[in-house]
Amino acid sequence: MRFWTSLLVAIGLLAAMAGPRVGAQVALPQVQLPDAARTLPQLPEVNAQPLISAGDRLTQIRLDRIAALVEGNRGSIELDERGEPAVRGVLVATGIDDAMIARAAKEGFALIDRERVEGLDIDLARFRVPEGRSIARARKQLTKLLPAAEIDVDNIYFASGPGGALPQSALATTAAGSAPASLGLIDGGVAAHPSVAGRVEQMGFAKGAPSASRHGTAVASLLVGKGPVQGAAPGQRLLAADVYGTDPAGGNASAIARALGWLVQSGVAVTTISLVGPDNKLLSVAVARAQQRGMLIVAAVGNDGPAAPPAYPASYRGVFAVTGVDAKGRALPEAGRALHVDFAAPGDAVLAATGVGSSDRLRGTSFAAPLVAGRLALRYPRPSIDAIGPAVAALVMEARDLGKKGRDKIYGHGLICGDCAGR
Repeated sequence: MRFWTSLLVAIGLLAAMAGPRVGAQVALPQVQLPDAARTLPQLPEVNAQPLISAGDRLTQIRLDRIAALVEGNRGSIELDERGEPAVRGVLVATGIDDAMIARAAKEGFALIDRERVEGLDIDLARFRVPEGRSIARARKQLTKLLPAAEIDVDNIYFASGPGGALPQSALATTAAGSAPASLGLIDGGVAAHPSVAGRVEQMGFAKGAPSASRHGTAVASLLVGKGPVQGAAPGQRLLAADVYGTDPAGGNASAIARALGWLVQSGVAVTTISLVGPDNKLLSVAVARAQQRGMLIVAAVGNDGPAAPPAYPASYRGVFAVTGVDAKGRALPEAGRALHVDFAAPGDAVLAATGVGSSDRLRGTSFAAPLVAGRLALRYPRPSIDAIGPAVAALVMEARDLGKKGRDKIYGHGLICGDCAGR
C-alpha cells in the first residue's frame, strides 16, 4: 500500500502544480501518415476511391503483422480467442501447489515445467494443452479446475518500433567493478556500439539469448548512450534482459516475468519496456510484484494507432505510459493508446545506435520511452517506496505542457527531454 499511497500523493502534487506551469500549447494536428520511408508504407488507392483512413490502415498493419508471425511459426505460435499471438499449446499458471498440479494431470494437463521467479516470489507452472483441444477451451477448463490459481496463455509481445536481429554482432559488455545499475531494459540484446561500451550487463531469457538486436541496441543507447549517440542518462550503467534471442516465440509473458525478477534482484530502480501486447494475468502479477519492491516501470504505448486495443504493459496501474511526438510537439499519428498516458517524448528522427558501428534516425514510441526512463532514473537511482513521490513530482515539473493546459489524455503531463532527439 505504501507504493500506491506514495504514487497517488505524487500525482496529486502534480495536478496542483500543473496550473502555474507555462509551456507551448500545440493543438493535435489532423491525422496524417508519417513519412513512408520511416515507418509505414504508402497508402494504396482502391478503385480510384479516396485513400482509406490512417486508423484503418494502422489496424490492418497490426493484423498483418500478427498473421505473418503466426503463419511463419505455426509450430510454436498460435492465436488465442482474442486474436492475440501466444506460445502454442501452453498455459501458464501462478499460485500453484502440488495438489493442483496433480489435479490438472488427471484431466490431461501435463506439467511442462515449474519454477520460482526469484525477486518476485512467483511460483510459475507451465502446462501442456491436451491433444485435440483449442487453447481457448483448455484455458476455460483449467481455470474451472483450479479456481484458486491464475491461468492464462503465454502471450507474445512485439517491439514497438523497427527492429531486427543483428547476426554475429558483438554484444555490449560491462567493465569489471562497475557501479550498481539503476536502469534496466527488457527488449532484445544490445550490440557493442561505442556509445554504450563498458556499461551494459546482459542476461538471456529466451533460446539463443542474449543476441544483439537493432531495437534493443537503439533503446539502450537512448537510455545510457554517451558521445555522438547520447541518451537521457548518459554514462549510466544498464542491465539488459534479452527476452527474444533467436526464439520465434520469444518476447512472451513468461520471459518478461523472469526478466523482471532478475532486475528486481539486481536492485534496478527504473526499467524500460518498449514492448506491446495484450493484458495477461502472469504479466500483470509480475509488474505488480516489481512495483511493490520499489521498481518504476516505463513503457511505450506502441505504434498501432489510437484505434488499436489498449497497449500493455503500458496500461497497467502505476506503469508510466509514454507516447511520441514529432519535432513540432505534435503526437505521432501512429502512436497507440493505453488506458492512461503519463508523458510524451521525442519519437521522430531520434538518433540512436543500431549496431556495432552504426546509428540512424528512428521513429516510434519505442524510442520515446527510454528518454523518459533515463530522466526518471536520474531522480530515482535506487528502489525506495518513500522516494517515489518526490521523484515523480520532479519529473512532472520538468515536463513542458503540450495540448490542453495541464495533464491531458494525449500528452499526459507533457514533454520530457524535448531536445534529446537531435543529439
